[in-house]
Amino acid sequence: MQNSAARTYTQSAVRMGVVLDPALTWEVRYSIEAGNSEGIFQAEDLVLGDFSFLRVQTNGGSGGTLNREVQDNYTLTVRATAQGGLEAFTTVFVNILDMNDLRPLFAPTSYSFVVPEGSPLGASVGRVTATDADVGSNGQFYYFFRERVKLFSVHPTSGVVTLTGQPITGQRMELEVRAVDRGIKLYGTNGVSSTAKVVLTVERVNEFSPVLSMVALVPSWLDQDPVFAVVTVEDQDEGVCGDIEWVSIVEGDPLEQFKVDRSPVGNEYKVVKTSEPVDWKKFPYGCNLTLQAKDRGTPPLFSNTQVVQVLVRKPQALQVRFDKQLYQVRLSEIAPPGTIIVEVRITPGPPNVNYSFSPFSASPYFLINPLTGVITTTTPLTSLSQDVVELEVLEQGSKLRTRVQVTIEDANGNTPTFARPAYDVSIEETMPVGTVILVVSAVDDDKGENGCITHSIAGLQALPFTIDQDSGELRTTRELDYETSSDLYMFSVRASDWGSPYRRENEVNVTVRLINVNDNRPLFERVGCRGMIEQDFPVGQNIVTMSAVDIDDLGLVKYRILSGNDLDYFNLNPDSGALALRRSLASANLKTVVFNLKVEATDGELFSEPNYVNVTVVRGGMPSRSVTCRETGVAQSLAELVLQKATVLRRPRVDEGYTDLFSANRLTPQFESFPSSIVVREDLAKGASVFQVRDVPRCDVLFMVNELHVLGSIQSRVGWYPS
Repeated sequence: MQNSAARTYTQSAVRMGVVLDPALTWEVRYSIEAGNSEGIFQAEDLVLGDFSFLRVQTNGGSGGTLNREVQDNYTLTVRATAQGGLEAFTTVFVNILDMNDLRPLFAPTSYSFVVPEGSPLGASVGRVTATDADVGSNGQFYYFFRERVKLFSVHPTSGVVTLTGQPITGQRMELEVRAVDRGIKLYGTNGVSSTAKVVLTVERVNEFSPVLSMVALVPSWLDQDPVFAVVTVEDQDEGVCGDIEWVSIVEGDPLEQFKVDRSPVGNEYKVVKTSEPVDWKKFPYGCNLTLQAKDRGTPPLFSNTQVVQVLVRKPQALQVRFDKQLYQVRLSEIAPPGTIIVEVRITPGPPNVNYSFSPFSASPYFLINPLTGVITTTTPLTSLSQDVVELEVLEQGSKLRTRVQVTIEDANGNTPTFARPAYDVSIEETMPVGTVILVVSAVDDDKGENGCITHSIAGLQALPFTIDQDSGELRTTRELDYETSSDLYMFSVRASDWGSPYRRENEVNVTVRLINVNDNRPLFERVGCRGMIEQDFPVGQNIVTMSAVDIDDLGLVKYRILSGNDLDYFNLNPDSGALALRRSLASANLKTVVFNLKVEATDGELFSEPNYVNVTVVRGGMPSRSVTCRETGVAQSLAELVLQKATVLRRPRVDEGYTDLFSANRLTPQFESFPSSIVVREDLAKGASVFQVRDVPRCDVLFMVNELHVLGSIQSRVGWYPS
């Protein structure tokens, strides 16, 4: 162990030394030959019994001491000698154990931390550090403040200083932190080995960025000291953090022709020109200057950039030009001839104006008034194949040109059309639910939403079908049964487009016929028949009739005996199901015999459940025949189905010609009378009635004004047209 006293022996887990031979009188001596340059260790012998122990101890007279921090292990080469020149060598490894002889030391011994205002409780503001050269538990220590502090605390092991209260902005505190050794002290009992000073300053935080607000000015061309913009800067921080260090032009002035001057009071700045005159001919549309502000906080914050357009007013030469370089108008394809499309003009208007279409854009569908510039239609546009027509207008005197783009809008002029005049389809009754049985779809030659079609089933009758609105696929919605429901469905499918302001519709007749399918097997009216007959029962006389019922109306039921008639005594009529004897039982040597007959009914495809007839043959003492059966109620069920079918068939069906006669929109609306010209006073109040039109009363109609340039809208139901 380091710092051990003189003549302190080393400790070893195993014995060190030489085994002595009892027959020999050896005197073994030990000496350290290498690894002991400072003479710290010496070797001596100790004989106990037949073993000479090697003992290594510290040498008090050498002047050297053990210090683990300087050297923590030694490797000694020890020689053992005996009489007759005998010798042996061994190596001894000596490890120096640590003692708590050092104290923790701060590095550095002074700390300065800044605490931002508004920091949350528990926030880390800094860390103090100390070191101890001892190892293990001897090198462990903990931190604490010399005096109790409410606003701050130091972690005992990590040295992290955290905030435990709310200090005042600007407050400065000097604290003393100490490090205490945890291990057993070698010298004295005072564990405080090092002290450090911690200075904590609560500083204001630069929280808010400056905010720019600008007002652009347009000075005159002749102003001597023009001001192009007034800039106001606001910063919500207090103190130095709220002071503005500068407002500067950061972009848009590569020639440095502008500068920002601060007003004597307040946070107002002005954008002015430098001493050099600005060549505005190089900037016919002005300059876009980007400004930004910076405050004096730590760290400094910058405002968002703001762009101001710098312009000057200068006299403009009188320039003749069209109001627009491109006129864009939309026109319905059913606009009548003479419809005003748009008016083009140049301003200021010359005294002798002359508008015309350029030779490359002349169109037989349009006409321009050479004096007013009003463009009108000359013929209906339904035959026009183009969706967009480009017209170029030329003013002959000034040679100015402009373009007119006319977009032809679809007017829903086509009615949806079905592929067939009528649809007739036959389906089997066993078709799964959801099967597409027919596609009844229509097409519409209109464009856009006017050409979009929605399919639906017309009428209010309940049908086992549904139609897809988009594709027109007709599907079944429930299971169909020929025996219990109608075998013929007649209805109409309606196709409606999405036209505006009114939609067009068309209907088509659809007939669905149900095909009967053999899906029901025969059912016996009576089952489990048991009876007795005399041995002399007559041949051919009916014993019992095994009748079966088939709900399907497709064929006759046949009967046969499956088993139990190995002796061929019985005959089952294949048509009626009557059971009788085929040959007499009188001559048979029978005392009491039981026949268990298994019979079956079939309609040719499906077979009934097997029915068993138990016939016991007895000799005398009873009536010639006695048979009992259990009724199944099949006949009553069949009667109910027949009644249900009859009820369904008695319901009135939609006549095939009904849709075409009453639902199809075959007639166009007609006016009773329509004025060719109307005189209106110029001082007529807005909303006053100008004229009214009426239709021939045949069906409901909607009124609309088929004109683009109008001063009012017509009432769609009554036909009143207000001013």
